[in-house]
Amino acid sequence: MFGKIVVGLDGSETSENALRLACDLAQKYQSEIHLVHTPQPQTVAFALGAVTGYHAVTTMPSSDKVQAAGEKVLNAGKAVAKECGQEITQTYMDRGDPADRIIACAEGCGADLIVTGRRGLGTVGSLVQGSTTQRVNHLAECACLSVL
Repeated sequence: MFGKIVVGLDGSETSENALRLACDLAQKYQSEIHLVHTPQPQTVAFALGAVTGYHAVTTMPSSDKVQAAGEKVLNAGKAVAKECGQEITQTYMDRGDPADRIIACAEGCGADLIVTGRRGLGTVGSLVQGSTTQRVNHLAECACLSVL
């Protein structure tokens, strides 16, 4: 039923829950799992500020720090999958709109299902414009599952 599953990760608890559910489905259907992360400087700045006293309001992180934070999110996702007894087929990390990147990945690999957390680390603007998950659900050409 689900040969390829794309999971959108942002480092939030709900995206980890989405990955765990995707792993459960992958085990049942012998599916490939593809992880997508689109690092956002604002959320990296917030995370750095919450952890190390980084001045998130006045200073945005460098490209290297954004890249390193993105790799950390993907590596954490791989660790969760391994803990669930699953291997990640491929990871994708690119800049841009997270919903667009998730959809592009799903179309590119021929995914049957996209799994995302219902509420992640999106910006305040997402409260006005709509969340990544809402956009994915609206634009994707395959099944979508949002997880709490």
